Amino acid sequence: QVRLDESGGGLVQTGGSLRLSCEASVDSFSDYNMGWFRQPPGKGREFVAAISRFGDQSYHVDSVKGRFTISRDNEKDSVYLQMDNLKPEDAGIYYCNAGPSLNGITRGIYWGNGTPVIVSA
Repeated sequence: QVRLDESGGGLVQTGGSLRLSCEASVDSFSDYNMGWFRQPPGKGREFVAAISRFGDQSYHVDSVKGRFTISRDNEKDSVYLQMDNLKPEDAGIYYCNAGPSLNGITRGIYWGNGTPVIVSA
């Protein structure tokens, strides 16, 4: 069983930054690739970024490359998403996911409850 708790969402102006955190309650955090997905208002859940078990590989979708950075700290059982230069289209509920493929095509079975990101124009 894996429990994921996201935090760090909020309201930010266009061009601003947020850092999302996800802390896992799990026996062996390094057993899992970790990922971030988001669900914009009125749309389905979409892949944002993923990082390998020991952080040596990461993948970001094109729409966030150069603006978002995924990272992890296995000592703290945590994964992060640094989001810079935020745009209104980045708004949505952001979810942490344990066990996705690095390209996000396969989703892990464990999800957090999500943290909202609101970007004002």
